[in-house]
Amino acid sequence: MFDMNDAEPQKTGELIPDGAFAKVTMTIRPGGLDGDGEIDREILKAPKDPSSDTRMLDCEFTVTEGPYMRRKFWQMFTVQGGKVDENGVSIAWKISKSTFRAMIDSALGLNPEDMSDAAKAKRVLRGLADLNGITFVAKIKVEPSSDPRYGDQNRLERVVQPNEKEWKAVMDGQDVPPNPSRRAAPSQASAGQPAWNKSPPAQPTAQAASPAWANSAQPAAAAAKPPAGPAWLNG
Repeated sequence: MFDMNDAEPQKTGELIPDGAFAKVTMTIRPGGLDGDGEIDREILKAPKDPSSDTRMLDCEFTVTEGPYMRRKFWQMFTVQGGKVDENGVSIAWKISKSTFRAMIDSALGLNPEDMSDAAKAKRVLRGLADLNGITFVAKIKVEPSSDPRYGDQNRLERVVQPNEKEWKAVMDGQDVPPNPSRRAAPSQASAGQPAWNKSPPAQPTAQAASPAWANSAQPAAAAAKPPAGPAWLNG
């Protein structure tokens, strides 16, 4: 027998409003493929196309505070392969790398223009798994679905930096009104499968254990010394 009386109310599938600002925590969902270092074992995911050389991070974002608390959305970041620039560097990786750096600056309250040795040392990772559990301020968008079988989805529009007024407001626990960058056109499948139900959560591997992002970071050692880990691990 199954007693359904204590079941939680049915989820509505309502999306986080387009242009909303919120503090989120990113969890890396292991994809079964190894990265370059020991810490990045089984962290990468291959695309469905077997001929593609791209490798991605499969990331889950959870809102940690405010009116959208515990709401989730998902996003892939390419970290290897794909089209390359004139120097042979993956263009998609360069975009992802910029986003990851912005996450670190947002999480640690670093001015993005701060290029002191101490600030630069805090941006050094032992591997991509060090980003697992990072908490930062995000601007969230609604991405219209291009497939009529699915509904629209929330995505990370951009990372909000400490030199923006919205960053301080969110960090201080204030409600910041959404500021849509553009009006999202409603899809024909807006009543389809909701974004929160498209990708079941997965647990991170032991090698990608969650860093102590909540601890206040102390000044890092000089950049010339081998990093023992990112600043958020040394709180």
